[in-house]
Amino acid sequence: MNQDKEHLRLLAIFHYIVAGLAAFFSLFPLLYTTIGTIFIFVARHPAAAGPKPGEELPPEFLGWIFVGLGSFLFLLGIAMAICILIAGRCLSHCKCYTFTLVMACVECLFIPFGTILGVFTIIALSRESVKALFSAAPL
Repeated sequence: MNQDKEHLRLLAIFHYIVAGLAAFFSLFPLLYTTIGTIFIFVARHPAAAGPKPGEELPPEFLGWIFVGLGSFLFLLGIAMAICILIAGRCLSHCKCYTFTLVMACVECLFIPFGTILGVFTIIALSRESVKALFSAAPL
């Protein structure tokens, strides 16, 4: 029983670390948002860009596509990081078995760290002794 609690504690710590990494990497789509904002600005203020004769500026809708896509990917990454953080919290308190198992399966999509963490979490959660810990925990 103590070994299971120790494994869950370590898995919770690793979930916190992967959540931090996911939050960090979710900042990269903001580069698309920045590029899209520049495209929109240049399309609305062509004199500021100083176009050369015969040079065509990017259309404004292309900027909006970049802004929308970058914002969507950023929000998706932050939401995923928050869910991983909550899964780590659930592991440390032995609560929400189903949510934690689903998040472990979803984490397997994120190669390499998420896959490793997801597989180890699934293995740990599959043990009968761990299931007993989750069912014995107070809500």
